[in-house]
Amino acid sequence: MSHLILLLHPVLGMLAILTAGWAFVETRHPEAANEQHIRCLSTATAVLVWLAYIVGGYWYVVYFGGDKAVIMKGPWPFSHTYFMETKEHFFFVLLLLATYLPIAARDDLAGKSPARHVVGWVAGLIVLLALMMEGYGAFISMGVKLGALPH
Repeated sequence: MSHLILLLHPVLGMLAILTAGWAFVETRHPEAANEQHIRCLSTATAVLVWLAYIVGGYWYVVYFGGDKAVIMKGPWPFSHTYFMETKEHFFFVLLLLATYLPIAARDDLAGKSPARHVVGWVAGLIVLLALMMEGYGAFISMGVKLGALPH
């Protein structure tokens, strides 16, 4: 079961990246017809980021202790001391941005409204931070794999 949870966490993150990226692109060419689409994408991004947080948090609390021990005894202890610690702290910024995105998207987005720019910036920041999270997760995963190899 832990492998399924561990797979679900980055999948939810990647889906959030896709929806936030799509919302970002939609805000570049605003029309009254796509305002509702931007709002739906913004809400989907928030839901996906929260689900990734819940699933990842559950896995961290229940299963990560064993992996942490493997990482710390292996050749890449920095994959925990730097990448996991950084991920734990930056994720809250991502969570706040994702929660704010559908709130900002409720305003009038057509034309050159300031709300459209805010939605675009927030969606773009979500994409960048979530990509960083995915990359950091790869380092953490590699730390576990290398730690599990005989040395």
